[in-house]
Amino acid sequence: MYSFTQIDHFLERTLTLAEASVSAGGGPFAALVVAEGRIVGEGVNRVTATLDPTAHAEVQAIRDACQRLQRFRLEGCVLFVSCEPCPMCAAASYWARLDRVWFAAAAHDAAAAGFDDSHIQQQLQLPLQQRQLPFEQRRLATATAPFEVWRRQSDRIDY
Repeated sequence: MYSFTQIDHFLERTLTLAEASVSAGGGPFAALVVAEGRIVGEGVNRVTATLDPTAHAEVQAIRDACQRLQRFRLEGCVLFVSCEPCPMCAAASYWARLDRVWFAAAAHDAAAAGFDDSHIQQQLQLPLQQRQLPFEQRRLATATAPFEVWRRQSDRIDY
């Protein structure tokens, strides 16, 4: 799909954006969404700037690309990231239906700088009842009612 020269170009761009993010008081992460060799989405880590723990670079870039392309599915697009995505951003990449994810630095590089998500990775592998953060279900009789309404909706937009 992309040559190593193109991949390197987009990854270098994420690293430049990540450094600029740090200089602007943000986190050291950046991401691009690319379609047909063209940048269609861009994001940097805005967690502290927006007081939003979900404002990771990947999420910002995915949101930007979806708005620019006017669609919520990003088939035909590739995500380029300055660092290996955390569990949340990896999941967002799947939900966005991206074709591929390329990253420069590894998770252990981020951990060495104080951005260690290994505890989240470990927790997600555990059964719900063993997790540090309790995830508990209280199943109400109407718990599946929204799904039944969804299934009956003739003009729904599947995703």
